[in-house]
Amino acid sequence: MLDLKFIRENSDLVEKRLKTRKKDISLKELLEMDEKRRNLQGMLDEKKSQRNTINKELPKSEDKKTLIEKMKKISEEIKESEKEEIELSNKIQQILWELPNIPHESVKISYNEEDAEILSTWGKIPEYDFELKDHVDLGIEKNILDFERAAKIAGSRFALYIDKGARLERALINFMLDVQTKEHGYKEFMTPYLVNADSLFTTSNLPKFEEDLFKTQDNLYLLPTSEVTLVNIHRDEILEENDLPLKYTAYTPCFRREAGSYGKDVRGLIRTHQFNKVELVQFTTPETSYEIQQKIVEHAEEILKRLGLSYRKIALVTSDISNASIKTIDIEVWVPTQGKYREVASISNCTDFQARRGNIKYRDKEGKLKFVHTLNGSGLATSRLLPAIIETYQKKDGSIEIPEVLRKYTGFDAI
Repeated sequence: MLDLKFIRENSDLVEKRLKTRKKDISLKELLEMDEKRRNLQGMLDEKKSQRNTINKELPKSEDKKTLIEKMKKISEEIKESEKEEIELSNKIQQILWELPNIPHESVKISYNEEDAEILSTWGKIPEYDFELKDHVDLGIEKNILDFERAAKIAGSRFALYIDKGARLERALINFMLDVQTKEHGYKEFMTPYLVNADSLFTTSNLPKFEEDLFKTQDNLYLLPTSEVTLVNIHRDEILEENDLPLKYTAYTPCFRREAGSYGKDVRGLIRTHQFNKVELVQFTTPETSYEIQQKIVEHAEEILKRLGLSYRKIALVTSDISNASIKTIDIEVWVPTQGKYREVASISNCTDFQARRGNIKYRDKEGKLKFVHTLNGSGLATSRLLPAIIETYQKKDGSIEIPEVLRKYTGFDAI
């Protein structure tokens, strides 16, 4: 959430930057309401002062009836003004909840996501002297994936992992967690898979993106990503600067409606309602957040390098970064049968946007309280990673080779 004081004092700059996300964003209504509320607060202070003065004069006044009537009238006016002030405050709060974070000046301005800047590529795109099969056909042929039975059990856009397919998926998760905890210093958590509205509000999934979430009859939501649970560990808490940065990771299944998806994107694992992901979250100071964002990018990259998968890094444009983010770097893995890169990680610097919503502060070395900066990134999502592995490592004889780093986890070298 943006700081209203900052918006008020830098309204032209803030509106100009927010318009790079979406052209029709305007701060006019917010600023008018804010000015009206502040004028109303001034009037309220004056009326309360008048009431206090009358209250002091009342015991020694010879015309108590007149003063009582006057005080009664002022009290009624105060009551009406307070009601109006509460209504204005609620409307202002609602607008602030809907506003996204301000894109960093280094983010390319564009309303077309295809204008994303390619930062680098790694690995050679594989070439084959035989006709490739996609992960769906390979998965069915090898009896490691079943989409028909998954649809019978739950509906479309779900997957059933079978035998070596299930073991390969579990191997990926264990491998990624081991790298992030043992080598990169993240603390591992097992978090709830259901979250409340306050948690989703903190990470900016609510109120704007409720249509993307699965909601239960108990007003809880299925977890869209463990960014939500990891960030909310410290909601309404004060951290100490000496303890920062805090580096957290968790594996969770993730649940999303994916209502706008169609065509080839809904085939197989590429875009399902339920998928697995290892998430990386860090809490840090404002001075170090941009450096740490790059570190998280490197931590995610390391997974793909060890798996021997070709990938590229791209910097998203202003209109495509997430609601809470000031800058987002995506990592895309090469999917051979699609002949293109697909997002497998998204690493965002949310500055103090989520911390303001969740009231997450730290005490600096001088004892002053400040909002932390939060960062998050996939480390990685398996819904694109597993297809990339299956397709990249398929052989002419129809087998699927297992990347060497996963073999101690799977217990087999090929499928």
